[in-house]
Amino acid sequence: MMTALSANLNGKKVLDAGCSAGWYSSQLLQGGAEVTGLDISPEMVKAAKLRLGEDATFLCHDLQEPLPFKDDSFDIIISSLTLHYLKGWTSTFQEFNRTLKAGGIFLFSVHHPFMDYTRHNCKDYFQTQLLSETWSKPNITIDVSFYRRSMQSIVNETTQHFSLSKLIEPQPHER
Repeated sequence: MMTALSANLNGKKVLDAGCSAGWYSSQLLQGGAEVTGLDISPEMVKAAKLRLGEDATFLCHDLQEPLPFKDDSFDIIISSLTLHYLKGWTSTFQEFNRTLKAGGIFLFSVHHPFMDYTRHNCKDYFQTQLLSETWSKPNITIDVSFYRRSMQSIVNETTQHFSLSKLIEPQPHER
């Protein structure tokens, strides 16, 4: 995702929407950006603050609620693997649009819809569907739920609020 942005982010105000433990925030800071990160999880906000200290601002916030920022606050909004946790995108995209400066960049990634369609044996590719998985990690097992949308739904919802300049699908890497 970072390769889609300029390496020089000096003076750019960036919102990391769904910042998790701050990995992208760290990369953005290294590029010279002024970073604000949001995450719904207090634990993730705490981890991001531990990772980056006072170099960035982190807030616990639900992306389905109005954003606590003035209009035209950010040059760039990124959201990595977060939006598929939201049932509806309209109010979130309206808020992103409101807080993004004219000519700004909104860059996001979600699960590829066909991957989830085949992996979960979905019956209707075009139906937005709540899916669940169990993730087992060394010290914890958690159930995670997310929404699978068709590619046309993702593109159509996005273009209702933003101009789409590029669609990037991940390419396989040789092992």
